[in-house]
Amino acid sequence: MRRLLPRTLRARLICGLVVLLAVSCAAVGIAAVLTLRSFLTDRLDQQLTQAGGTFPASLEHRGPGEPDADNAHVDTRRQAPGTFGARLLHGKVTAAGIVRSGADTSVTLTAGDKAAIAAVPVDGRSHRLELSALDDYLVKAVDGDDGDVLVTGLPLSGVEDAVTRLVAVEGAVFGGALLVAGAAGAFWVRWSLRPLRRVAATAASVTALPLASGEVALPDRVPDTDPRTEVGQVGIALNRMLGHVENALGRRHASEERLRRFAADASHELRTPVAAIRGHAELARLHPEPVPPGVARALERITAESVRMGGMVDDLLLLARLDAGRPLARDPVDLTRLVLDAVDDARATGPDHRWVLDLPEAPITTTGDPLRLQQITGNLLANAHQHTPAGTRVTVRLRQDRASTRLVVEDDGPGIPADILDTVFERFARADHTRPGAQGHGAGLGLAIVQAVATAHGGTAEVRSRPGRTSFTVTLPGRRAGAG
Repeated sequence: MRRLLPRTLRARLICGLVVLLAVSCAAVGIAAVLTLRSFLTDRLDQQLTQAGGTFPASLEHRGPGEPDADNAHVDTRRQAPGTFGARLLHGKVTAAGIVRSGADTSVTLTAGDKAAIAAVPVDGRSHRLELSALDDYLVKAVDGDDGDVLVTGLPLSGVEDAVTRLVAVEGAVFGGALLVAGAAGAFWVRWSLRPLRRVAATAASVTALPLASGEVALPDRVPDTDPRTEVGQVGIALNRMLGHVENALGRRHASEERLRRFAADASHELRTPVAAIRGHAELARLHPEPVPPGVARALERITAESVRMGGMVDDLLLLARLDAGRPLARDPVDLTRLVLDAVDDARATGPDHRWVLDLPEAPITTTGDPLRLQQITGNLLANAHQHTPAGTRVTVRLRQDRASTRLVVEDDGPGIPADILDTVFERFARADHTRPGAQGHGAGLGLAIVQAVATAHGGTAEVRSRPGRTSFTVTLPGRRAGAG
């Protein structure tokens, strides 16, 4: 039933208008038909009262042996054509006739007709009588002067014809009125809902905007803001809401810009002191004089942490540049060779894992920044090594078609918990304490760089994980495969 109902507001208003008008027309038509029928029936009743029993009384003068065609004594004066008369004596029909245009008043009645006539009550009221040889009649029975009963009737065919004609006229008039009203109502509703369509168009244009990040320019406000109308009130509320959203987005964008500038400036400024610390530590370790074991250990830790801090500063600076929209190199890159080198390095640093290559026979090339694409591959392999236990199988798969190039790094480790799966590409997101066998000590920027570099190349980075299967997929714009 719900599928048959109109869905749009415009369709519902038009259907409601047509249905209400149809109900109104039906009510008016039924009232008119009933009123006309009652009026014409009352007129017949008045005619029966005026006619009295004159016609049926004249039928009794016909002799018992006279044929029905002998109408010498039948009184048809002032009787309307079609008037029916019958004389009953002791409950039996002794004579019956009908007024015609000629002199013949004879009528043939069946036994059922005679029984129906005899059953008419003598109460001075009109009753409906159906005769098989005639049409429906309105009859009235009165007592005669000789102890008999005189029944006079007038045909109801005129009433039925008038009612039928009225129903046909009403059907034509009301049908045309419904068609005209439906067309006019559709035009009127469509014109009345124009402000609401503009409100919907403004809302739809807002939903099409990328509101997740960056500077957002909201569309023009709703022009229909008359507070005296419901649509105007909705437009005012929507404009006010868009103003708040625009203000909030502007503040967020300003905050993001300040954070990006801070990260870029801090990373840039930290590179020099970190490099200096590392240089002094290495210089101290190269000093020819004997160094106490504790001091040597401290120098080793300073060197290691300065190297780690330097890598973190470089990663932060790279992310800040990518956020700022810094263009990347657009050179041909042999992804097959890049993956082979990355897996060789991973085997050297992670001999306790099983590294598997799944590459097509023909080399795959694409267009992009070679260093950044190498960084994507290296970060994904390092992530698989650091966050899975020894003996884990890591498969590197490379595929390309006309639409895209896909780099997949898949492992059969314990998987990523569902509660942090949606945040693995965020900065400083770490799963060391949630993935069994995790052994990395990274800063949580590797996967963030993977996503940022993929986005800068016009691609995407996705992850799917369940116990026994974790898959990272980097999708880049496709290029026809060929020799590198």
